[in-house]
Amino acid sequence: MAREQSELPETHRTTTAEQGRFCLARCTCGWRGPSRRARSKARTDAEEHTARP
Repeated sequence: MAREQSELPETHRTTTAEQGRFCLARCTCGWRGPSRRARSKARTDAEEHTARP
C-alpha cells in the first residue's frame, strides 16, 4: 500500500561531498548547496538548510 504524502517523514539528512578542490553540502530532499573551498562553510550551509522550517 502506498503512503500518503503527509505520512512520509520530512527529515533532512545532509552530507558533504568533495569535488576536486571544492566541497558542497547535499540533502536527501534534493537540495544542494553551493561549492565552497572551505569544508566548514559547506557544513554551515548544511546546518542552515536543516534549520529551515
